[in-house]
Amino acid sequence: MSAEIRRLHHAFDEAELRADAGALDALLADDFHSIGEQGYVLDKSQWIGKFAEFAYTSLESSEVAVSSYRHAAVVRCVQRTRSVWRGQEMALTVRVGQTWVELPEGWRLAAVQFSSLGGGD
Repeated sequence: MSAEIRRLHHAFDEAELRADAGALDALLADDFHSIGEQGYVLDKSQWIGKFAEFAYTSLESSEVAVSSYRHAAVVRCVQRTRSVWRGQEMALTVRVGQTWVELPEGWRLAAVQFSSLGGGD
C-alpha cells in the first residue's frame, strides 16, 4: 500500500504543478479540506478553483514518509514551492501532512495541512 500512496502523492504534486483540474478532481475526496500555513481553510471546489489566480512555477517534495493503516494513510513531507499569486512571486518551504482514505472508488486525498518552516529562499 505504501508504494501506491507514494505514487498518488507524486500524482497529486504533478497535478498541482500543472494546475490539472481534472486530475485534482479525481484525486480529491468530495469532502476534501485543506488548512493553509496561515490557517485558512479551502474545500475541494475552492482548492481546484485557486488556479484562476495562482500558479506554481516549481514544486518539490522531499523527506516523504508514509504511515499506512487499514483504509487510511498519512503522508508527511517537506515541500519547497515557487509560485505566482495575483502577479506576485512567492517562495515557501512548508511541512505538509496529507490524509489519504480508501473509498469504494479508490484512494482519495481527504485532507492536507501546511505548516511554515520559513527559509523559502
